[in-house]
Amino acid sequence: MWQNPKKTARLITRDGFTIEGVGIGAEGMTSGEVCFNTAITGYQEIMSDPSYSEQIITFTFPHIGNVGANDNDLEISNRAAPQSANGLIVREVPSASANYRATTAFDDWLCAHNIIGIAGVDTRALTTYIRTNGMFDAVLAHDKNGIFDDNLMRNTLDDFTGLDGQDLASRVS
Repeated sequence: MWQNPKKTARLITRDGFTIEGVGIGAEGMTSGEVCFNTAITGYQEIMSDPSYSEQIITFTFPHIGNVGANDNDLEISNRAAPQSANGLIVREVPSASANYRATTAFDDWLCAHNIIGIAGVDTRALTTYIRTNGMFDAVLAHDKNGIFDDNLMRNTLDDFTGLDGQDLASRVS
């Protein structure tokens, strides 16, 4: 019998819209501006690209992470104080690594870089929403037990000031 996977991740927007899915990567909570990327390759480079600092990236391609990760594909410009994406949203839970260059699984790489993710999301619908309405702020949490404090999540989101007027260049370079 088919069983739905346990919901171990939650994303809440400023207007209260909630998306639940399967947590991947690091456990914890993060906030950021939700954007999208339509690339079908280079997800590790995208996740470590400083231009995505303070953002949660939605990947439209459904199979993100199946190539694995390695230290050669990082885009971090300041290794002393790396800044990259705060989180990611994907359709499918990353499968086992299937590339000779992989030195670690993508999920392990996300954990090592303290990046929180959510899988099981209709990323194409979310991308359509962003294209129509613009990017929006959200808070993303991953807890292996699926226990979330929605009030704490909302307070964390309230503390996120957004990207307008931020001088991110000085922080990431």
